[in-house]
Amino acid sequence: MARVKEELGDELEINWRNFALEQVNSKEGDDWKAWEQGSDYMSRGLWPLRGGISARAQGTDAHNDYMEKILHAKHVEREDVRTRESVIEIAKTASLDIEKFTSVLDDPDSLAQIGIDHEEALTHGVFGTPTFVFADGSSAFLKMFTPPENETMSAFNDFMGIASRRKYFGELKRPQPPWPRNARD
Repeated sequence: MARVKEELGDELEINWRNFALEQVNSKEGDDWKAWEQGSDYMSRGLWPLRGGISARAQGTDAHNDYMEKILHAKHVEREDVRTRESVIEIAKTASLDIEKFTSVLDDPDSLAQIGIDHEEALTHGVFGTPTFVFADGSSAFLKMFTPPENETMSAFNDFMGIASRRKYFGELKRPQPPWPRNARD
């Protein structure tokens, strides 16, 4: 998405929102909410979400930079980003104002915002990430590898063609195995 945003600039609006996978995967029952647990709760993913809220408070560009860096750390570098400390280190690499960042990060309102975003996502049928919600309210989940740089825009345009303009495509899934074998070739 960072490459696509760089190419399209203001033509593409990315409005990142929170979705707590640990809530969806919880076996605690419908009344249990990850974002309502006490400070002793060992979360599997709330700190990175709180970090996103903290970065957003410093503007769209700061937020997009933070998101690019935390997603790279998690999915490319395979770093553990589930702690407050790791989120702060990533914020530093995004050149965020750390004092402002930690102030919002530690504010209980950031947890409440995760809940608000999560509940809103459910109204769009979100069950996992990344899910794209389009201007008309339709949505599509996408599981993929990062395409080669020279295919970034064509892959994005193909996705948009199917996901946002062809509402009659309900599901496309590659059998596993063999996918992802040879998917990166």
